[in-house]
Amino acid sequence: MRISKIKNQISDKPSRKASTMADLMKSAEPHFVSLRKGENLEGTITKLTSVEILVDIGAKTEAQVLEKDKSNLRAILSTLKVGDKVQVSILNPESDFGNSVVSLRRFLDQKLWDKVTKFEKSKESLEILIKEETRGGFLVQTKDGVQGFLPNSHTVGNLEVGQKSSATLLEFDKLQHKIIFSQKKIVGSDEFDKAAKSIKIGQKITSVISSIAPFGIFVSVGPNFIEGFIHVSEISWEKVETVPESFKVGDKIEAMVLGFDKKSSRVNLSVKRLTEDPFREKLKEYTADKKVKGKIKKVTSSGLIIELEEGIEGFIKKEKVPIGSSYEEGSEISATVVSLDDKNHRISLVPYLTKKTIGYR
Repeated sequence: MRISKIKNQISDKPSRKASTMADLMKSAEPHFVSLRKGENLEGTITKLTSVEILVDIGAKTEAQVLEKDKSNLRAILSTLKVGDKVQVSILNPESDFGNSVVSLRRFLDQKLWDKVTKFEKSKESLEILIKEETRGGFLVQTKDGVQGFLPNSHTVGNLEVGQKSSATLLEFDKLQHKIIFSQKKIVGSDEFDKAAKSIKIGQKITSVISSIAPFGIFVSVGPNFIEGFIHVSEISWEKVETVPESFKVGDKIEAMVLGFDKKSSRVNLSVKRLTEDPFREKLKEYTADKKVKGKIKKVTSSGLIIELEEGIEGFIKKEKVPIGSSYEEGSEISATVVSLDDKNHRISLVPYLTKKTIGYR
């Protein structure tokens, strides 16, 4: 009985062993993922150099990252390392070399906007590098690779390309891929309303120039350093196209309060209104129906701009120009005063005619 039992056990072992080996071989077979173009998969970076970037995504071979954009390549090399988990997009399930080709662009984009959202919420001060100067401001980049725009109206002091400075992330628009930075103190609406209560319209205040743009001067106002703005048209009673070079960042400047821009949390100011308008005094000389002489300063599609004297201009509408008459810039003209435009510092004129021409209105 005992021998028979042993024989039976021996005879049974091969069949059980075969079954077990089959299971083992089956379980040992590699399980590779089936890839489809456009699919997003998680992977692990296994190689990271400026020449080659490989990611293990569970395929037969490691996937190769294709990145032609140099800025994206720099972002990959500076922010990722071997062993990091990443999300890849399949560009080609299998290339001619047998490996799949993937992109990290979506992953980098999502990572960027995660940072942007964090910076916008925290309002933390970020180190920025001035990359390029444009007409309206500067293109800048943080150490984390976030690139954006710093408007002239949000700069403090003089900036140069290549210079490092600091700023906070003011706002962003993901759809338009627009990121705006600011170097100025960000004041909430409640804080602005509280600070504005101590300032009255018509009040004369002293402020400090924080930045200068072609269209005006930005200043820090009061002990709370809220922002003030002097438009170029409010600098002088004389016509000024750009801010004069005599104004410098850091200078103290006196101005009159014109009003409050709650949307921008800004106080509107004027320098010229601290003095009397010299134009009003001169206007007394230009009464209605008075005959005057001047020089044609500019011929426009709407009429003639006449320089009567320094700082005083007249205007002749095109419908008041006699039919068949032609005028050239620099030539003299005689005219009659019709009305005065105190706001725009301009006098309405009509050509002085010894006799009315046919068709003149």
